[in-house]
Amino acid sequence: MNKKEVFKLAKGFRGRAKNCIRIARERVEKALQYSYRDRRNKKRDMRGLWIQRINAGTRQHGVNYGNFMHGLMKENIQLNRKVLSEISMHEPYSFKALVDISRNAFPGNKAIAPPKKEGLAILI
Repeated sequence: MNKKEVFKLAKGFRGRAKNCIRIARERVEKALQYSYRDRRNKKRDMRGLWIQRINAGTRQHGVNYGNFMHGLMKENIQLNRKVLSEISMHEPYSFKALVDISRNAFPGNKAIAPPKKEGLAILI
């Protein structure tokens, strides 16, 4: 990269990293490495977030995430995790229907009883 491009990419950096060519080149190179790496990590993080949202939605109906997904697979319902997480957040009745379908398809999806409250937790 030439000097002009390096300084253009280094705009907003702190200290000499924005106006000293040697330091700016190193910082820009490292920043480009971080951006390359994090474009891949963002996909990984989003998938984890979708799984957490689906798991939270399924546990409200007494099924865990793994059994829910297995039941959907057995019923050949091909919704990806992104769509399932959106449905679980914004359309609870539709998501409940999916949980019921999954529960009927896979016998491991028995309704889990909520834990008993003891002591002062009963009063709350």
